[in-house]
Amino acid sequence: MESLNALIQGMGLMHLGAGQAVMLLVSLLLLWLAIAKKFEPLLLLPIGFGGLLSNIPEAGLALTALESLLAHHDPAQLAVIAAKLHCAPDVHAIKEALALALPSVQGQMESLAVDMGYSAGVLAIFYKVAIGSGIAPLVIFMGVGAMTDFGPLLANPRTLLLGAAAQFGIFATVLGALTLNYFGIISFTLPQAAAIGIIGGADGPTAIYLSGKLAPELLGAIAVAAYSYMALVPLIQPPIMKALTTDKERKIRMVQLRTVSKREKILFPAVLLLLVALLLPDAAPLLGMFCFGNLMRESGVVERLSDTVQNALINIVTIFLGLSVGAKLVADKFLQPQTLGILVLGVIAFCVGTAAGVLMAKLMNVFSRHKINPLIGSAGVSAVPMAARVSNKVGLEADGQNFLLMHAMGPNVAGVIGSAIAAGVMLKYVLAM
Repeated sequence: MESLNALIQGMGLMHLGAGQAVMLLVSLLLLWLAIAKKFEPLLLLPIGFGGLLSNIPEAGLALTALESLLAHHDPAQLAVIAAKLHCAPDVHAIKEALALALPSVQGQMESLAVDMGYSAGVLAIFYKVAIGSGIAPLVIFMGVGAMTDFGPLLANPRTLLLGAAAQFGIFATVLGALTLNYFGIISFTLPQAAAIGIIGGADGPTAIYLSGKLAPELLGAIAVAAYSYMALVPLIQPPIMKALTTDKERKIRMVQLRTVSKREKILFPAVLLLLVALLLPDAAPLLGMFCFGNLMRESGVVERLSDTVQNALINIVTIFLGLSVGAKLVADKFLQPQTLGILVLGVIAFCVGTAAGVLMAKLMNVFSRHKINPLIGSAGVSAVPMAARVSNKVGLEADGQNFLLMHAMGPNVAGVIGSAIAAGVMLKYVLAM
C-alpha cells in the first residue's frame, strides 16, 4: 500500500500547478497555430513542443542544475548557496541575489549545484549551447544570407532608405516600453526595452539573438511575439498601407530594374561588412554571418557549402533553436504582466515600422524624378520575402498589371541589414550603460 501511495505521489499530475497547466495550453495553442494555421510552422512547432516538455511537472527538462537544486528545497543545500551569496537561506531570497549577481558568480553557483549531484535538463543544455552562446541565431543568419539576392537592392540603391526608415518601429517601441515603465504601468528595464523593440524589425533570429544577450528572462515571450506577428504580416500591413496611400499612388509603375553584374554581387557583401563593422563592431557577428552566407551564394565556387547552409544546416539549427526557445516558456517567466506588454508593444512596432516605410517612400517622391510606389515602403520590415509579397499583392489589387515584387525585394533585403545594424546599436549602447 505504501508503495502504491508513493507511486501516486510521484506522478507528475499530482504536482501540476495552475501556471504549468496554463503554459501547457499555451504550448498546445502554438502547436495548433503551426499545424492547422501554418503560422511560421518551422519555428512555432518546435517552440510549442519545447513548451510542452518544459512544463511537464517534476521532469525538470528546462531547469539548470542550480534551478533543480532550488526546486528540491533541501534546507542544508539552500544554506550552502545562501552563504555564498550572503543572503537568507530561502528560495526567494536566493533567486533575488542571483538576479543581481555577476555572471561569474552565477557560474560558480551552477558549478556548486553540479558538485552537489544536480544536473541540467536537456532543454537547458540546448539553450546554453544554441542561444546562450549566440551560435544558433548566427548560423541561421548565415543561411538567410545564402538565400538572399541583393540584386534588387543594388539595382535601386535608394530603396536602402526605405529599409532604414522601417527600423523606426524598433526605436519607437523602445521608447514606448520605457514610457510604460516611467508611468509605472509595466516595469521594463532599458535592456528589456531594447530587446522588445527589436520585434519591430520583423526578424526572428535577430530578436532571439538580442534578447538572449540583453533580456533572457523575456526570450520566450519575445520570440513567440516576433514569429507570430511575422506570420500575421499579410493581415497587419495592408490596412496601414491603404490608409496612408491614395489610389493614384498605389497605381504608380516603377522603372524597370537594371541588370546587376556578378562582380557587383560578389563585392557588395564584403564592402557592406567592412563599412558597417568598422564603424559599429557590435553589428559584426550578425552582419558578418549574413554577408558570409551571401558571398558563398554569389561567388559560385562553393555551391556545396552554399546548398548545405541554405538547407541541411539551417534546418538542423532551427530544430534546436525552437526547442531552446520553448525552454523559456515556463510559468514563472511567461505568465507575467510584462508578457502582455510585449505582445502589445510588438504589434505597435510592426505598425510603426510599416507606416514609417510607406511615409519615407512618399517623402522621397517629393524630391525624385522617377517615382517610387509607396507600397514597397512597407517591405522595409525584414520579414523576407513575405513583406515584399504583401506589397505586390496590394499593388495588384489597385492595378492588375503592376508587378511590384522585385522592386519590393530591395527594401525587404535592406530591412534585414537595418535590423542587424539596429541590434548592434542596442548592444553597443545598452551594454555600455
